[in-house]
Amino acid sequence: MATIIKRRLSQLALAVALCVGGTGVISTPASAETWRGWNIHVAEYPVSHAMDFFMSRVAEKTEGRITGKVFHSGVLGDQPDAIEQTRLGVINFGVFSLGPMGQAVPETNVVSLPFIFKGIDQMHRLMDGEAGEAIGKGLEAKGLVALGFYDAGARSFYNSKRPINAPSDVSGMKVRVMSNDLFVGMIEAMGGNATPMAFGEVYQSLKTGVVDGAENNSPSYESTNHYEVAKYFSLSEHLIIPECLCMSKKTWDGLSPEDQAIIREVGKESTAMQRAEWAEREKASMEKVKSSGTVVNTVEDKAAFQAAMASVYDKFLADNPELTDLVNLIRNAD
Repeated sequence: MATIIKRRLSQLALAVALCVGGTGVISTPASAETWRGWNIHVAEYPVSHAMDFFMSRVAEKTEGRITGKVFHSGVLGDQPDAIEQTRLGVINFGVFSLGPMGQAVPETNVVSLPFIFKGIDQMHRLMDGEAGEAIGKGLEAKGLVALGFYDAGARSFYNSKRPINAPSDVSGMKVRVMSNDLFVGMIEAMGGNATPMAFGEVYQSLKTGVVDGAENNSPSYESTNHYEVAKYFSLSEHLIIPECLCMSKKTWDGLSPEDQAIIREVGKESTAMQRAEWAEREKASMEKVKSSGTVVNTVEDKAAFQAAMASVYDKFLADNPELTDLVNLIRNAD
């Protein structure tokens, strides 16, 4: 019996020795946290790469105090469920589209107003500044801390009928939109027939004529093969809706000030990486679309579209008067 005890003690000592670094400290801290990250996108996607980078950099810069894993492809649930789990601290961080968040966080609906941004670069500047701060305050009040705003591209119109250069070109078209009253109002303001529909149903609906067109960013248009059944792609850039790299306020409040500073810094690094990779992905998608024979045109006169959106803005501001300053901040920015 004594021999067995001695052998087991020796095995235990060897196991401990293997875990001890040159400083004599066990390499994985006893107080280490393990985070879970939520992501709707597949693993091979700019958002996914940036989230994996975020988690690995956090582990590196906290010297292993915080480790974790990003769960891609929505395996932890759909976005509404994931947001609620993040608010509760069950999920520690995620990247969420601001588009569907308007009911829970009214400030996020401002970026879903058609043509509110003048372009991608302007969106980056505003979301990295005052507009992002205002939206971040709204998110924090609902239990989410914004660490950065990822690029989800600019959404443009595509259809099977004709190029779109003016609001009147949308008149009479059946256009698939995301389920949001703002997007329905956008199409109706141009004389079109808005058709809210699940994204997975769009290809077949375009092919069979259930809808004439839809709207999305170029990587989505290309990767889903929508260009095969909707040969006209018009670069209207009517919606530029960023995605938020957000973390649970419950998790955030449990961090030391030093670790909070690290998380902020890594969030900025991750955001810069994602935006750069997204730009490359958009470029590659556009090259593939053009080589397929798709008719691509750039909408030169966005003022006509902006003017057509007057009723959409009027209704939104009447329903949300407290957001008037934020809307004007973005609309009046250079």
